[in-house]
Amino acid sequence: MVGAGPAGATAARSLAAAGVTVTLLDRSNFPRNKPCGGGITLRVLKRFPWLEAPLGRIATHRLSRLYLEGPGGESAIVTSKTAAVLMIRRFEFDALLVDLAVEAGARLITGVDIVQAAEHESGVVVGARDGRRFAAPCVIAADGVHSVVARRLGLNAGWPETAVALDMMEETSRRDLRDLDPSTLWVSYGYGAEDGAQGPADDGARVAEGYGYIFPKRDHVNIGVGYVLDYYRRSVDAAPYEVQRRFVDRLRERGIVDGESVRQNFTPFLIPIGGPLKRLGRGRVLLAGDAGGFVNGVTAEGIYYAMVSGDLAARSIQSLSPIRRPASLVRRYERACRREIGAELQESVLIQRDLFADRRRISQAIRGASRRSPLVDRILEVAIGDLDYRRLRRQMFIHAPRFSARLAYARLRSLFTPRPRPHAVNRAHAGN
Repeated sequence: MVGAGPAGATAARSLAAAGVTVTLLDRSNFPRNKPCGGGITLRVLKRFPWLEAPLGRIATHRLSRLYLEGPGGESAIVTSKTAAVLMIRRFEFDALLVDLAVEAGARLITGVDIVQAAEHESGVVVGARDGRRFAAPCVIAADGVHSVVARRLGLNAGWPETAVALDMMEETSRRDLRDLDPSTLWVSYGYGAEDGAQGPADDGARVAEGYGYIFPKRDHVNIGVGYVLDYYRRSVDAAPYEVQRRFVDRLRERGIVDGESVRQNFTPFLIPIGGPLKRLGRGRVLLAGDAGGFVNGVTAEGIYYAMVSGDLAARSIQSLSPIRRPASLVRRYERACRREIGAELQESVLIQRDLFADRRRISQAIRGASRRSPLVDRILEVAIGDLDYRRLRRQMFIHAPRFSARLAYARLRSLFTPRPRPHAVNRAHAGN
């Protein structure tokens, strides 16, 4: 297992609990800082019931209230019948998942910076920067958006700039910066026209391809701004921290937060938002989490999908054990991912592109949320875990036929449109 984030740790726990020998490699020691909003839809507890009890070991905060804001100032407050979002600190949550994997029997080795990967007839060998080599019959590569394993094996030469978001955020203690309503998750879509963004956001129907957010934690608050990287590089005339500072200043002026941005808590990072890769593995190697592109294109949520992809990768390996000729391993995994989360993630990308194409569509969606249409209730049921995405799609055709028709057309067009060529998107872009 390369990478001990939510995907790798979940996969390691699943395999170890089934009696499979597992080694979990990561370059960091845990707990470690991981830039992330830190929100998970609570369906995670229905998908992974073993997680409920251990959550008592860390600080959590459950929310049932969502504030949505559009580029024209329109807004809506949506409240679910029960808590719909679990707020955590990745510093604590990732360490908890690692502990659970080790408790199940996985072997953890930290301080391993993988720089090489090669597949052989009998297995896979990965090499660390310090010269150590590790061999295994199969490898689950959960080494993040900059996956070395995916790059070395030719599974992802680099993300197109239209397929990643630059997220600029800080996680700060409430002693220094606090949201004045910690019961509410706050999200602004199309944010940016008056705060450092220029170009398409100021011209015509298009809006800034980004969002602003406030994620309340129990003792901390995460505040940040994200843009599609291509849009940021073309249209935002400000360095990442300057964008963040302006955002916090504006929130304070509006009476939404109190306090100052703390520069030392600021961490920009990249999120893949273009949907899962077309190839999720090769031979004895499977890609999970951000390495495979398992992130929702509308909400930018990745933790839940990382855990699901890790679990499905583990099950695919387990179903072939003992592995001798794993010719169908990747096919099994890709089929399982398509069945559970594939359509949801692919359509989230189409929805994101549809919304940002016309500010009126964001406004219409927010007005629909304020009226509490039946579709809003169905979406909340998905977040809670009471409804699966397949049934939500059927509800979309009933309650939003015009939007569903646009989505179906976009889905059909995507089948015949070549994917954009990748660029050398790397960590350096996050620090410009």
